[in-house]
Amino acid sequence: MVGLHRLRIGGEVQGVGFRPHVYQLATRLKLPGRVLNDGAGVLVDLLCSAEQLEQFSRQLKDEIPPLASIDQFEQQPLPDPDNQIKPLFQQHPFYIDHSGAGPVQTQVAPDAATCPDCLSELFEPNDRRYRYPFINCTHCGPRYSIIRQLPYDRPATSMAKFELCSCCADEYANPQHRRFHAQPNACPDCGPQLWLADSEGQRLSVSDPIEAAVERLQQGQIVAIKGIGGFHLACDADNPAAVERLRQRKHRLSKPLAVMVASPASLESLVSFEPEQLAPLRSAQAPILLLAQKPDNGLPDAIAPGLNQLGVMLPYTPIQHLLFHQAAGCPAGTDWLEQPQSLRLVMTSANASGRPLVYRNDEAVSQLRGIADCLLLHDRDIQMRCDDAVVNGLPGLDSVAGSQSTVVRRGRGMAPKVVRLPCSGPSTLALGGFFKNSICVTQGDKAYLSQYIGDLDNPDNCRYLEQTLDHLCALFQIKPEQVVCDRHPDFYSSQFAHRLANERQLPLIEVQHHHAHAAAVAAEHHLNQPYLALTLDGLGLGDDGTLWGGELLKIEQGKMTRLGAFKPLSLPGGDRAAREPWRIGLGFLIEQGQDQLARQRYGDRPGYEVLTQMIRNRSHCPQTSSAGRLFDAAASLSGLCDLSSYEAEAAMRLESAAREAQATPEDRASLKLQNYFQIDADNRLDFSPLLLALPQRKQAEAADLFHRVLIQALSQWVTRARAQSGIDTVVLSGGCLLNRILSSGLQQALASVEGLQCYGAEQLPPNDSGLALGQAWVAIEQARLRAGADQQTEQPCAGGALTR
Repeated sequence: MVGLHRLRIGGEVQGVGFRPHVYQLATRLKLPGRVLNDGAGVLVDLLCSAEQLEQFSRQLKDEIPPLASIDQFEQQPLPDPDNQIKPLFQQHPFYIDHSGAGPVQTQVAPDAATCPDCLSELFEPNDRRYRYPFINCTHCGPRYSIIRQLPYDRPATSMAKFELCSCCADEYANPQHRRFHAQPNACPDCGPQLWLADSEGQRLSVSDPIEAAVERLQQGQIVAIKGIGGFHLACDADNPAAVERLRQRKHRLSKPLAVMVASPASLESLVSFEPEQLAPLRSAQAPILLLAQKPDNGLPDAIAPGLNQLGVMLPYTPIQHLLFHQAAGCPAGTDWLEQPQSLRLVMTSANASGRPLVYRNDEAVSQLRGIADCLLLHDRDIQMRCDDAVVNGLPGLDSVAGSQSTVVRRGRGMAPKVVRLPCSGPSTLALGGFFKNSICVTQGDKAYLSQYIGDLDNPDNCRYLEQTLDHLCALFQIKPEQVVCDRHPDFYSSQFAHRLANERQLPLIEVQHHHAHAAAVAAEHHLNQPYLALTLDGLGLGDDGTLWGGELLKIEQGKMTRLGAFKPLSLPGGDRAAREPWRIGLGFLIEQGQDQLARQRYGDRPGYEVLTQMIRNRSHCPQTSSAGRLFDAAASLSGLCDLSSYEAEAAMRLESAAREAQATPEDRASLKLQNYFQIDADNRLDFSPLLLALPQRKQAEAADLFHRVLIQALSQWVTRARAQSGIDTVVLSGGCLLNRILSSGLQQALASVEGLQCYGAEQLPPNDSGLALGQAWVAIEQARLRAGADQQTEQPCAGGALTR
């Protein structure tokens, strides 16, 4: 029997070719009806039988567009009390209707890398979009970076000012064309344009901006290139003088730089990898991917000093593809991509070190003066800046690649991220932490995670946080009912949260740093049962007012209990010790009575005598249980890093050295790892024996020993807690879990414990970029507890972990 049916579809279904997909399927099945975008996603009305509806629904899901994802699919009868809809559908074929209004509950598609079809057209001399720098379709191109408001339609994007020419309009209106309803559709006749400008912003008279830019890169110049989410600073990666000049101008003295090459074929001389490790690079997200670099790759040491890992990128915008195409001699077709290409470019965020990414033309001219020699500009405005995403694809323990890579930074292509919460709760605004800040806003059972914002140590990043908050709340029409922040009173995010809550008269909830780390993983995996949490990070203010960072916790219903911690280390000089790891090493040796070794190792350091007295007198030497500071101490005592020029440099050098270790499995098996740590009566994990042993070994052997002892000690610590508590679920969180040797080793060790379920961060980074999600989830849990079971919101929490 034929009847009227309505489908409600939610998820990433706007700006990804979903309406054309619905249209084409309904037309193929000869089903009358309509499809439209509205605030909640996509709405489909059909006139069909139950059997036809079942077939349509099945094929709709099976043939989903590549950028789309469905997390809501509901069907119900469509009321027609006046019998007006049925005759209308019977008289007309299936059609795409104008977008509807209503509360916004949908998702926003991230920006997507150029798809293979557009790439083929880009390099086809007979195509009307040959070498057009803004080619895109329903499966690729800008999305989040150009959206002003939802629903996602061209008038609501920065493409609104470009009126479609007749050819593009025909494509847009043609249901059989792959650009049918592609909102950023454009061509050389009607779309954005590209030009080259000097460092003062004056347009240069060049016949081909791409050709001129490549010439300047090959001459050793630094070129600022406007992309999808902002500007890059680019230079020839094989030119040591250009790389050094870029570092000096950007004030980025030793932090590693990413390198972009034309295609996977060009990666083979740069890094070691198995084909499956390149999956992130080949995806629509196209992040920076960390891989093990080959020692003979010819790159200057200044690209990634002291590290055996390298961040690599593939082109993800037409402009980037065209730069390599030009350098290759402009061959026709895409076959040239199968051969290694000589051009290798440093691609780094266009900003002075520590400041937000530059994303506007006028901003680029004013802020990049003195850094870039010229600028490759265009007139498609960026509505929301977005740094490149970063993914860690390095192998884990014993050089075995993990089953999946780890997200280091969610940026362009991965943001905004929507995480389904275990249940609904009050709309919450979570402001994150101080380092690697990202924010989170929630509505119902959806948590919207922002792109990476950065460290809140300068006013520009603080303003960027506020801008991102306004954009997300406006985009998703969210009116927060509560505000959440870290307990540290000196974080700008905490101060801003207090001000915001006061101005809007909203409840303010402060969540302990490591509780939030653990809760982020619990929210992602829908854990509602009690769980143990191993949180390993830099520093966070503890419940007792001291600095925590190596913690074993028990968490139940939004409440946290500290079960154990690392034995504290001293930080001579306070915060300065994080930038000068030798201070932590010195403090440890003096406190252990190793005065002779301390003088031998650190006696030539400026301030040695003064610091020694401070340590003996326990003056200006706060203590911390931080796992991050344990890494710093180990790196210094091993002779790998006494001074850090960027966050986690010591830990990264320690991991790199461990990968260089030449010990055989027999040598490692002979080590009695149990002798290098202790668990005392207060359940404190003491690594003093390990730290004392490091200076006696070669650097690589010391780093290898450190990682293996740490993995065994942590797994034994968790196993003991499991036996004492009877809790079979454990989450691993904190920035130290970005270390793939540590994270994969822990996962392997805990997986061998029968009955123990182990969870880690998958969709979000385990570092402070994930804090906001954990803060929001703790606040929602606590709000639900306060409200009582009989007044909980409409969706009950599901028990146990989410099946994936």
